[in-house]
Amino acid sequence: MTTPEDVRSRLAEVLTRARDRSTALTDCVDDDDLATQHSPLMSPLVWDLAHIGNQEELWLVRDVGGREPVRCDIDELYDAFAHPRSTRPSLPLLNPAEARSYVAQVRDKAWDVLDRSPLRGCRLEEDGFAFAMIAQHEQQHDETMLATHQLRRGPSVLTASAAPRTTAVPRGEVVVPAGDFEMGTDTDPWALDNERPAHRVTLPAFAIDVAPVTNAQYLEFVADGGYRRPELWTARGWAHRVAAELDAPQFWVDDGAGSWWRRAFGAMEPLRDHQPVVHVCWFEAQAYARWAGKRLPTEAEWERAARWDPVSGRSRRFPWGDDEPTTEQANLGQRHLEPAEIGAYPAGASPLGVHQLIGDVWEWTSSDFLPYPGFSAFPYREYSEVFHGGDYKVLRGGSFGTDAVACRGTFRNWDHPVRRQIFAGFRCARDLEQDV
Repeated sequence: MTTPEDVRSRLAEVLTRARDRSTALTDCVDDDDLATQHSPLMSPLVWDLAHIGNQEELWLVRDVGGREPVRCDIDELYDAFAHPRSTRPSLPLLNPAEARSYVAQVRDKAWDVLDRSPLRGCRLEEDGFAFAMIAQHEQQHDETMLATHQLRRGPSVLTASAAPRTTAVPRGEVVVPAGDFEMGTDTDPWALDNERPAHRVTLPAFAIDVAPVTNAQYLEFVADGGYRRPELWTARGWAHRVAAELDAPQFWVDDGAGSWWRRAFGAMEPLRDHQPVVHVCWFEAQAYARWAGKRLPTEAEWERAARWDPVSGRSRRFPWGDDEPTTEQANLGQRHLEPAEIGAYPAGASPLGVHQLIGDVWEWTSSDFLPYPGFSAFPYREYSEVFHGGDYKVLRGGSFGTDAVACRGTFRNWDHPVRRQIFAGFRCARDLEQDV
């Protein structure tokens, strides 16, 4: 049986891991770089840092802890809904030294709140939900800051070991039989509101690729004129391709001598055939799928392939079972600064033999971001509800830049279909009626 002290220890671990990562992502550049906006799509790194502290103050120090504010005068500056990212450099933001001091003060108070919390008795504190929510929020911003590092110009400032290679490359697809399964969760104590409630979903049989689409596979699409053939694209997708002058995934570079390279965190690297393609938008993924005679999976299909156990009939937390990810099962947590080659994590495959559903690259699905039946916003509308029904497509599975605390089989991410700076790839699916 898990005790409150077990939960408290786990919360201390995930909060510390998040802060260590935030520190590493901001200490590796100078103060001028921290305050620079490297893309209008992204905030200056120093804004993300102080925003992390402000959310922690709002929820843990003031709400759960009932303590006096540390800096109530900056709440509006770090309200993500009050200021679009493109305008944030013009705000009177905390400078790097002030931001670091602020987040440290907040964390000191948050530790005291954690020590005193019974971790039960009210929904916000039950099983440490509020503390886990803040750890997930910080890790989500850490992944956003990692994307900012990918967009910044200049020499590389991040280091990590190379992702695993493999000679056992999984190929083809698997058939997922028709039936129902439990989608979402009522039992995962740290699941966020859009993952709830659990509900039964019935699907016809379908086929899904055993691995994400690789660089080599995507290069065939490029070579076959995929970016010059409007019949492969939706009308809106083609208009975007033309307007944005898309001709390859973001950060790909054709050297003019028959080779492709990829810019990754300030370094140029030869394109590796068996890595999942990354930095493609939804429109590109959809066009490739049509070119391949397939389609993108729905998020229900993705989750059935990832969680459903055909032996027990139950839905697992992860493809391999209910235990937290290990380094043998998934490429998560910025352990590497790139996706691993497909087939590198056989221990993480689902019972049906589908590989790398967790980690490496976020996977675009065909689904719009909508609430589950019976959805209830908690603890605030701005996390999920305000995005429902907007121009967003669902992504699943996490990337090499996603921490395990913010990644599970039920976790839902979403973004605009034009976005490419995120660490997103995809896999394909298809209906089986065509085989009848």
